[in-house]
Amino acid sequence: MKGPTLVILAAGRARRYGGLKQLAPIGKHGEAVIDLLATDAITAGFDEFVLVINRDTGPTIKEHVEEFWPSDHRVSFAIQETLRGTVDAVLAAEPFVDPESPFGISNADDIYGQDALSKLSRHLETNPDNCLVGFDLENSLVGDLPVSRGTCQVHDGRLVEIVERRNVHFTPDGFAADDGKSPIILDAQTMVSMNLWGFRPTMWPLLHRAMDEHDFDESAEVLLPIVVGNLLKKSQMRFDVLTTNSRCIGVTHADDLPLAQFLVREEIKIGQRPEFAFPQSRME
Repeated sequence: MKGPTLVILAAGRARRYGGLKQLAPIGKHGEAVIDLLATDAITAGFDEFVLVINRDTGPTIKEHVEEFWPSDHRVSFAIQETLRGTVDAVLAAEPFVDPESPFGISNADDIYGQDALSKLSRHLETNPDNCLVGFDLENSLVGDLPVSRGTCQVHDGRLVEIVERRNVHFTPDGFAADDGKSPIILDAQTMVSMNLWGFRPTMWPLLHRAMDEHDFDESAEVLLPIVVGNLLKKSQMRFDVLTTNSRCIGVTHADDLPLAQFLVREEIKIGQRPEFAFPQSRME
């Protein structure tokens, strides 16, 4: 039985990181972030991948994937011509996704862990609803520099609201968000979105409509959390929330890389991931 498709959003410019975050050498043997993401996804049951790239940095990512990823899984490359946000990025992948099948969506610069991706894969194969994999806030931060996080309100396992909080960082008093919103101090177990979604085919026309109706004079980007939030307000769609004990390891800032590398090595030590991402093409 063929597993689901994962759409990986790899077209971002990574201005805060200052380089290609997707290819940051995070693994024990120099494997890139995107390599460990792929390893976890394959283990979780994903069979096909669509990488959304841009024309500037895309060729470098494509060359890396073609050199190191296993050849027994189909990998397609979609070009996001104009970087107009994550909704536009997902739509760039549409021609490469089976129009009658559900699919997953992930960032290319986050390692979500096998538990998170396994739950997403199983949900896509067995459940008729859209979904979001939710992480505890304390498991979504690497380093002390500020980041943005979408905080989730959940009722009876369903997503009710998603609110973006900016400048989220760790303080001696706990996790704080310096963005003028309330509360300032966030509980460590606050559920947050890390852009790991599962969509049914019925989402395609809604994503197209969001792009058609957006006023690009007010904002240059159309973002998935905003569109999902609007659908929730109109009760147009149900989103199940899948909880995970995985830690999401990413590199928002260049200073995050040493700690992210340490966390990956710790996962290897306790048996949560293999030493090599792709043993047949050791990258040393």
